Amino acid sequence: MKNSFKRPFYPPLSPTFRFQSLPFPKTINYPAFLSLSVLSKAQKFRISDMARRSLPLLKNLITTRSVTYMPRPGDGAPRPVTLIPGDGIGPLVTNAVEQVMEAMHAPVYFEKYEVHGDMKRVPQEVLDSIKKNKVCLKGGLKTPVGGGVSSLNVQLRKELDLYASLVNCFNLPGLPTRHQNVDIVVIRENTEGEYSGLEHEVVPGVVESLKVITKFCSERIAKYAFEYAYLNNRKKVTAVHKANIMKLADGLFLESCREVAKKYPGIKYNEIIVDNCCMQLVAKPEQFDVMVTPNLYGNLVANTAAGIAGGTGNMPGGNVGADHAVFEQGASAGNVGNEKILEQKKANPVALLLSSAMMLRHLQFPSFADRLETAVKRVISEGKYRTKDLGGDCTTQEVVDAVIANLD
Repeated sequence: MKNSFKRPFYPPLSPTFRFQSLPFPKTINYPAFLSLSVLSKAQKFRISDMARRSLPLLKNLITTRSVTYMPRPGDGAPRPVTLIPGDGIGPLVTNAVEQVMEAMHAPVYFEKYEVHGDMKRVPQEVLDSIKKNKVCLKGGLKTPVGGGVSSLNVQLRKELDLYASLVNCFNLPGLPTRHQNVDIVVIRENTEGEYSGLEHEVVPGVVESLKVITKFCSERIAKYAFEYAYLNNRKKVTAVHKANIMKLADGLFLESCREVAKKYPGIKYNEIIVDNCCMQLVAKPEQFDVMVTPNLYGNLVANTAAGIAGGTGNMPGGNVGADHAVFEQGASAGNVGNEKILEQKKANPVALLLSSAMMLRHLQFPSFADRLETAVKRVISEGKYRTKDLGGDCTTQEVVDAVIANLD
């Protein structure tokens, strides 16, 4: 008997087919006459079979790069990077980065220097190395509380004019958190404000500490924030302030932000008082995109946002100026760890690994950065290898081995 089944007509996808977010299509609207209710059983089977067979092709279409990165001649030459292991868990997590870089055969090599937070000054040879190499990767440096020893972190920022601190706080796939869809970039002025270091005792029992805000520094951090938003397709910049109380100092900061905002009409600009900002971060963090802040507020906001998004041990960051960049764990809380974590060798290396991916992009090695970031996210998503702060019980080395095993 002759088979009466006819090959069904497969119409093209309608114009409303679109990709909202990779790697899966968001909506596919087919014409009404392709409704399953009017098709025979055989036709439904053929359509289902076609969809099943086409899915691998669709995934390949989505994930394959369509435009390649074209390096300049000589861009593949290995680049020197100054490495400061630092204090506490610093040597543990910087060693993790060294292992992963070696496993990837990344075109970087490290010039390692011993610097510790109890030193009076950053050694001159270290500063010379950073000035020569332009890029540095560092672990945490412990700053003594009180006393006369100034912070080496602040010294580095001022000596190298690293006026912009950037911390990216975002949800990692597979890591449960109270809030979802968090992707905040905190950009903080890094050289003045309460960190100016201008303190003195007026009379016994009375100490005066000066907060310095200048138009020059406020304008350049605002320009950096808007430029970052523009280059990274970010939609909104929020200025954080306390101008209702510090009307001159924070008022000058806001005035500078408003002037710069006028030059970027395509980016939404708003302002928020710092205390309300902290409450809004805890209640509804997904409303924030890029945040630009004076020095002290930025430190508080970045650590709060990091805690909300999954923990300070996961968030990458760096400090950048016109000529130099220093990459480190984004949020400073816990960046030197404690004795117990150090003894057990269970420090979380994720933040510094992601910071080193930022560094690779800064050095114009995007494919290496993509490989590293993808491997880290795979390990976190799978959930098998996590340190204690992420709900696991793995050592730093076990996480590193897992990341290396997931490198493409």
